[in-house]
Amino acid sequence: MDAMSSSACASWIRRPENKHLVIMGRAKTRSSPPLLEIFSFDPKTASLASDPLTRVLMGDEDGDPMGFAVHPSGDEIVCSTSIGCKLFVLDFEDLNIKLVSKDFSPLQSIGPQKCAAFSTDGSKFAIGGEDGHLRIFEWPSLHVLLDEPNAHKSFGDMDISLDSEFLASTSTDGSARIWKINEGVPLTTLTRSSEEKIECCRFSRDGMRPFLFCTVKKGAQVTTGVWDISTWNKIGHKRLLRKPASVLSVSLDGKYLALGSNDGDIAVVEVKKMEISHWSKKLHLGASISSIEFCPTERVVLSTSSRGGTVVTRLNVPADWKEWQIYVLLLGLFLVSAMIFYLLYENSDSFWNFPLERTQPAKTREAFFSDAQFADDQSPW
Repeated sequence: MDAMSSSACASWIRRPENKHLVIMGRAKTRSSPPLLEIFSFDPKTASLASDPLTRVLMGDEDGDPMGFAVHPSGDEIVCSTSIGCKLFVLDFEDLNIKLVSKDFSPLQSIGPQKCAAFSTDGSKFAIGGEDGHLRIFEWPSLHVLLDEPNAHKSFGDMDISLDSEFLASTSTDGSARIWKINEGVPLTTLTRSSEEKIECCRFSRDGMRPFLFCTVKKGAQVTTGVWDISTWNKIGHKRLLRKPASVLSVSLDGKYLALGSNDGDIAVVEVKKMEISHWSKKLHLGASISSIEFCPTERVVLSTSSRGGTVVTRLNVPADWKEWQIYVLLLGLFLVSAMIFYLLYENSDSFWNFPLERTQPAKTREAFFSDAQFADDQSPW
């Protein structure tokens, strides 16, 4: 576990060759203005560098950073602030990294945004405000696909489906809605009882199971419900965290869910079995976890809270097969198969290795082959 205090928000930046970065936002203090920092990540030790690669000071007119939406390419970053949104671009010059601010005037002063997300293919961008306003854009043109001021009372959570067709959103009043992105219209509202509140939502990511996962609170009991996105019917639920959940996340390969609690716990669930595989208790010193995000390639999660700052945690789950390990296994199986075939060939009295008698004519062996030359429908094989 690696922790960095005083950061208000953080997110992974996906880079080629698994050289991923982490961006952090720090709120204004008496001694320093709000700022953004980028750190390198060491997958061997599951830790962040002690010193940032680059740092950007933000002005008072920019507001305090509240969260990030990183484009899948890793080159563009939208930072939601207490005033609106700011756009930054990563600029690589030799061995140096710069975070360059770009004009984002349409969204720079729209108020605090509770949720911001890019679609998996990077072609859509959506934000949901504390005022309940939902905006969906094409990226990077910012062509408006949906502009709904009264989508919710106030946004709770939001996610875009793997195929970029649907957007799921939850409200602080406990409701949840589904939106058709390309058509820019609401599709349906998830059913719930009057005592239930749907709080967090995430779509499945494995490409095989078209599900929507949601945390559902009913009194003091919290369950994780599953909806089939082909019918939007609830098909089941399970009590996993057994305490109020503050955040929900899903790994990029869809194999794991992560739930963060209001008292600093993190539970990681294997989707196939819907059972907890890893549990870190009081990871954030009893503070409510504000965000959890899986590393793009490692079984590591990045979590933040107001008290514990940013924490990097390696998960105690079975290791995945690396690509080179798969190739070595296949090569080994091929060599073993070839050796077994050779041994059987050398030591068996098979048709192909049938010994000829000294007095047997040589063309007797040819007769076997000619006898096998039947038409396809008469073949003895």
